[in-house]
Amino acid sequence: MKKQTKRAILVLLVSEFLVCLGISLVIPVMPFLKTSLHLTAFDMGVMTSLFALVQFVASPIVGRISDRIGRKKILVIGSLLYMLSEILFAVTNNLLMFDISRAVGGLSAAMYVPTSMALAADITTKRERAKVIGWLSAAFSAGLILGPGIGGILANISLKTPFWLSALLGLLGTLSLWAFLPSDKSMAMHEDDAPEEKHKSVNVFLKTMTVPMLVLFAMILVSAFGLQGFESIYSLYVNEVFKFTMSNIALVLTLNGIISIIIQVLFFDRLVVWFKEARIIRACFFFSIIGIAWIILAHSKWEVVIATLIVFTAYDILRPSITTLLTKMSTSDQGLINGMNMSLTSVGNVIGPLVSGALLDMNYHLPYLVVIVFMIMSFVIAFFIKNVNSGEVKVN
Repeated sequence: MKKQTKRAILVLLVSEFLVCLGISLVIPVMPFLKTSLHLTAFDMGVMTSLFALVQFVASPIVGRISDRIGRKKILVIGSLLYMLSEILFAVTNNLLMFDISRAVGGLSAAMYVPTSMALAADITTKRERAKVIGWLSAAFSAGLILGPGIGGILANISLKTPFWLSALLGLLGTLSLWAFLPSDKSMAMHEDDAPEEKHKSVNVFLKTMTVPMLVLFAMILVSAFGLQGFESIYSLYVNEVFKFTMSNIALVLTLNGIISIIIQVLFFDRLVVWFKEARIIRACFFFSIIGIAWIILAHSKWEVVIATLIVFTAYDILRPSITTLLTKMSTSDQGLINGMNMSLTSVGNVIGPLVSGALLDMNYHLPYLVVIVFMIMSFVIAFFIKNVNSGEVKVN
């Protein structure tokens, strides 16, 4: 791996850690912010869905733009917008302004997440890619390890204090990308990829939409509803059903972060080599179904903690597995592919929080029963993915 490649990966890891630390700072605060401002679960779901809706609209556009003008500019602007969204959330108690803040945050995510994955795919070989994407996922988990505990402590000062620190971390992430990420011209495309052919946008899109890709995108779309349906109301659910405190929620997320980072740094690359992405994806769906059902049937907090760790660990392995599989399916247009991934994920992310929030207002357990149905559908679709050999995905 070349020196410039290593430097770029290091900068991506640092900025990913800072942004994800900022995101996780506010997670334990959300149910208590809901209570203090007299909001409903549906209101909270609308905020999350607006974030995802903007992601859906912007991701494929931004991905294609980054293919044309380069990754660094998009990453810097995306990180800057993230900082601005957190500042806006911190300075207001108005529901409309909260919604606007989440929309800006969705645009920042559309610019940052698929572009960082596309850049990682651009500058690594297929052999290196699973390892690097695992590192990026581990940086995400490392942020989750520290964030909830720090957020819980800061919330004792004010419920808005974690948002201010999150904005500061966004600023640091922006500066690190701007100052230390090598320019696009200095980062060479990895050697096992052929030069990208120039096509019109429609032809590029049609070339990308192969049958295996459509199967993967269908799975992403269905699973995104289930994943976000679970995650978006988790803090609200355990707070209302099992009376989890802010410290309890922070403990669960911190334990999950520790487990996730160990798996992603030490074992993810090996898991891909041993089992291939398709088998890992199916196993993740299976264990997530078991874990969610256990949460519904649990009678103690410790049962909920263990079941939650199973579900979150499965999700943490599932996401980089799908991303790795997608990046191996094309030697070019990585921005478009990762943008489509983010966009389809956002469709589920728009619907999931709205439905789960509305169902939670009706009945505590109903949202997770619906989530289980969608995870079973994802599990079934995953069986259409037969194998991965030399970057070629096959379907039954």
